[in-house]
Amino acid sequence: MSFAGKVWRLLVGIKDGMSLLFLLLFFMALYALLTARPSPAQVREGALLLELDGVVVEEKSEIDPFTVLLSGEPPITEFQSRDLVRAIDEAATDDRVKAVVLDLTSFLGGGQVHLQDIGEALDRVRAADKPVLSYAVAYGDDAMMLASHASEVWVDPLGGAIIAGPGGSNIYFGELLENLQVNAHIYKVGEYKSAVEPYSRSDMSPEARENYQALYGALWEEWQANVKKARPQIQLDRVTQQPVEWIAGADGDLATAAMEAGLVDKLGSKTEFGERVAEIAGADTWDDTPGKYAHTELDPWLADIEPEQPGKKIGVVTIAGTIVDGDAGPGTAGGDRIRDILLDALDEDLAALVVRVDSPGGSVTASEEIRRGILRHKAKDIPIVVSMANVAASGGYWVSTPADRIFAEPETITGSIGIFAVIPTFENAAANWGIHADGVRTTPLSGQPDLIGGFTPEIEAILQSSIENGYRDFLTRVAESRSMTPAQVDAIGQGRVWDGGTARQIGLVDQYGGLDDAVAWAAKQAKLEEGGWHLEFLGDDVQPYDSLIRQIVAGESARSGDIFAMVARREQTLLARVASDVDRLLSVSGMQAYCLACPPSPEARARVAEPKGWLKRMFALLN
Repeated sequence: MSFAGKVWRLLVGIKDGMSLLFLLLFFMALYALLTARPSPAQVREGALLLELDGVVVEEKSEIDPFTVLLSGEPPITEFQSRDLVRAIDEAATDDRVKAVVLDLTSFLGGGQVHLQDIGEALDRVRAADKPVLSYAVAYGDDAMMLASHASEVWVDPLGGAIIAGPGGSNIYFGELLENLQVNAHIYKVGEYKSAVEPYSRSDMSPEARENYQALYGALWEEWQANVKKARPQIQLDRVTQQPVEWIAGADGDLATAAMEAGLVDKLGSKTEFGERVAEIAGADTWDDTPGKYAHTELDPWLADIEPEQPGKKIGVVTIAGTIVDGDAGPGTAGGDRIRDILLDALDEDLAALVVRVDSPGGSVTASEEIRRGILRHKAKDIPIVVSMANVAASGGYWVSTPADRIFAEPETITGSIGIFAVIPTFENAAANWGIHADGVRTTPLSGQPDLIGGFTPEIEAILQSSIENGYRDFLTRVAESRSMTPAQVDAIGQGRVWDGGTARQIGLVDQYGGLDDAVAWAAKQAKLEEGGWHLEFLGDDVQPYDSLIRQIVAGESARSGDIFAMVARREQTLLARVASDVDRLLSVSGMQAYCLACPPSPEARARVAEPKGWLKRMFALLN
């Protein structure tokens, strides 16, 4: 029995060792898969295929691969605008690329500045005598803005196009909060600071309506001008001003109506579109399925065209998404994370610093942390230049104040110089349920702020005074940056939001231009010779497992569809906005410099927000 026991323990030990070995090999193989980078060897002569099955962003969000794998929910695909522009520009001059193909079947949109940058890159491809071909089932505003730069625009015969223009409804909770007996204590400075209106009103104020009309009117004019310039034959007035008559003229056939109005050139299935591309770029020798053509996809193309890194470094720090306290991001502008990136870069001997901003703002304290980090570089006497993308408003403008020069596009949304905070209390609701608060105070501030017992007049006055002081700080920072007086900044502040064109006229922006223009200005100020410098995107950690995770979880995209599917996605966006607004009320995030008038980001429009904090607990109770 003793011998048998020893044999058994030996076998158990071998089994445990083999289990550990196989487990180790499994995780090693999984790590190898997750960190595998696209191979430049996958580049083939033919078309450059840009299958944009997601959103165009300034900075990709961070993905936790294990969380995604365990949840089974695929993250929304994100394409960095600068990657797409670089890929397209290289395609214009590379003999291996015969055509550029846009597959917009599952495209979920992007900011107007980003789309214009990509469109201009497509124009450079066409100027190099290479065709650009676009295909989709349903074209919306964003997809049409890209497709207008194509030499051939195809749509599925069962699809079509709808151009809605910017704007729409906001959701107001004032009457709901009153019915629920929730008191939303609002502290703000700024006649136009409409970020708090959803919690105090049931409709839009006249001041906010005036601001929205001016802002969206300017953005709409820019959109139309860009699309008409790229596609002169388009009948936009007919499509946007008489949509019912336009569709009725084609007996309700949206695809035919789109072709008659010059939105698209040809009707055809994806197979027929592929056969057309094959005539230009060549047949796919690896796959003889009808409609296949020789092509290279984005990731291996980017790996193949990796730029050289000569000379001195010009640093680029990206501030993208809502500005929040802590280490959040990329894709969200965590104040501590970006501060640490800037601190680490102090040792990198940068010749200049470019601050790329694509943010509607957020936390005042996080915005100030970022501003202080930028000022540390300015103290080294190097040029500091800000490049504004789609949005650089409120906190997004706060972090721009250290700049020596500010670049923006006419479509950029900026300004929103104002401060607010919202704190809900529940004394009336609690009393309705028989819950009351009572106690002893030694000072007017004892136990304050009290979410159940209510606020004392003293705490109300202190909180409002703090907001007013924050607004004065904001005015002072902008005034010093723009060589104005605080009174002059206040006249164009008060929370009012401006388009880039108007912002330049009133002095909030120095000149028009994109990231390349801002970098060129910084290089000139640093006295760097052409070819004697390169860009370094600070904190730009590559996520090589991104596309693999999506393939494992999602397989083929399920986001494609016709016009009705596109409308359904917009309804989901509305739900996301409602969840976000309520969460912002209940999370009590502190003093905010945030722009509600700014359109939601492409990522926010594409996903239904998951409730968090108080909102999550409330939903759990309701369910």
